[in-house]
Amino acid sequence: MIEYLMITGVIVALFIVMLLLVNTNILEDPANRLAYVAFTDIGNGVSTRMIDVYAISPVDGTILTKFDIPDDIAGKDYFVEVGTRKNQVNFLMNDQYIRISRGFLTTDIGLSGIGASRNVSGSTTGKGINTICYNSSGSEEGVIC
Repeated sequence: MIEYLMITGVIVALFIVMLLLVNTNILEDPANRLAYVAFTDIGNGVSTRMIDVYAISPVDGTILTKFDIPDDIAGKDYFVEVGTRKNQVNFLMNDQYIRISRGFLTTDIGLSGIGASRNVSGSTTGKGINTICYNSSGSEEGVIC
């Protein structure tokens, strides 16, 4: 009887450990990898849209464009933020980036092409239609509305 209880206890303990590992390795890791790749694609798309707005921006005036990004990734919401940070190589310059994040998962995409010449800022989520505003007076320059 004691042998039966010991073997059953060891098997139950191994089964509990296996259940904990299965959830992490089989369900969460692939979803996080999918989200990371999707965040990179979304960041590149937003960066391209912002550069396109600057390419056709008027000398004097305002331009607005609307764009849509996925509402959720792997069934969860996410945030898109455009910001500035110190350059790691040249501390006199600032780098502008697009950060896509959800919880502890974050992807930073460099804002190429306009990072040194224009000031950009703003944030949004995946829900709804998003807007990029450009105002040549500088008050709303490069803002995701």
